[in-house]
Amino acid sequence: MSDDTSTPGADAARGEGPAYDPAAEVVELCRDLIRIDTSNYGDDSGPGERKAAEHVAALLDEVGIESRLYESSPGRTSVVARWGGTEGDPLLVHGHLDVVPAAAEDWQVHPFSGEIQDGYVWGRGAVDMKDFDAMLLSVVRARTRAGVMPKRPVVLCFTADEEAGGHQGAEVLVEEHPDELADCTEAIGEVGGFSATVRGRRVYLIEAAEKGMAWMRLTARGRAGHGSMVNTENAVTDLAGAVARIGAHEWPVRLTPTMEVLLATIGELAGTAATPENAPALVEEFGGAARMLGNVIRNSTNPTMLNAGYKVNVVPTEATAHVDGRFLPGFEDEFFATLAELTGENVEIDFVSHQQPWETPYDGHLVDAMTRSLLAEDPGALVAPYLMSGGTDAKHFRKLGMRSYGFAPLRLPADLDFTALFHGVDERVPVDALEFGARVFDRFLGDA
Repeated sequence: MSDDTSTPGADAARGEGPAYDPAAEVVELCRDLIRIDTSNYGDDSGPGERKAAEHVAALLDEVGIESRLYESSPGRTSVVARWGGTEGDPLLVHGHLDVVPAAAEDWQVHPFSGEIQDGYVWGRGAVDMKDFDAMLLSVVRARTRAGVMPKRPVVLCFTADEEAGGHQGAEVLVEEHPDELADCTEAIGEVGGFSATVRGRRVYLIEAAEKGMAWMRLTARGRAGHGSMVNTENAVTDLAGAVARIGAHEWPVRLTPTMEVLLATIGELAGTAATPENAPALVEEFGGAARMLGNVIRNSTNPTMLNAGYKVNVVPTEATAHVDGRFLPGFEDEFFATLAELTGENVEIDFVSHQQPWETPYDGHLVDAMTRSLLAEDPGALVAPYLMSGGTDAKHFRKLGMRSYGFAPLRLPADLDFTALFHGVDERVPVDALEFGARVFDRFLGDA
């Protein structure tokens, strides 16, 4: 087999390289993965990832790539394989196999049909993130069949349980099977490389940072009693006050290095210098994507669940609430100090999941390779880093010292409210965006 650092898929069309198409299978691979229900309910009540993991392993085996399956509990299965050359430190490329649940009655098409309609592949996982799994598999299979391997070794990783914090997937691999990953120095995962249109210009956003995660359970305890009597130790009252303060708090704008670079790029388009004061206005330039980006210039807390009592005339002993907290890299101390003030003395906090933020410097060979691969397919676009409001498996893999980025490239229509599709109804991805992503990722793997 030959080694390659060029762009053979693209070059083949010009008669300059081996004849293979990195996008040949991407649409059907995505549809097939969507049809495998891997709904993650946050416990072990769902179908698990085993069927999808076996499907991925079979696709790799078909082209001679041996993989290993790791199961943290029955049905919760991840896949790991080694591929590529031998020059340099391995690159980890990871995607998750699980998806959030979907109620079929809310959708225009069945969420596990993988139907093609109006130029889109529809279904749960179409953007989060069976699209990237399909891109990766399409490129790897095409390159392997053509005998064109990247010089750099690549660890392919398809994980379980990312949608519930990765505790039964990436975390298990890091803690129980570190030998599979310990020699990887860099990692590429989800939620980056997609385009947004700002003032008529496509801007591709590469994830270079993530907020930390604090999924918290708040508990207030008081004195039980009859609802008709005076009760100055009412757990519901204490809890409700804390939840109201937390939900209404306006967190100040805080700019991390990643967002300073992104907003400076947008400021140039808008003809203004980026500052903390005009940061919210610059974020609004992204249209629908401001839904996500508006939450990465400040810490955030969203109350999500409440539970108390069992009868209308009984004051309960205990009341609980859950809050989804996200905190910026470098601003953890401010977040938790403010939270303690908002909560008050009568409410306890414990963590359902507590994961640290991360930020990787936006420089070096890997960043250059991502930028070149995008601009080769979309000349004239802009490429910039961003900080993501949610969490990915990168939080776990970075414990092994890897530089991490999110890069699942998609060229999207300007009028598509893409960020609303994450965990949303009618999740879908353009067919031509899938094919674009496979071509870009093919170039990237040849250059990384």
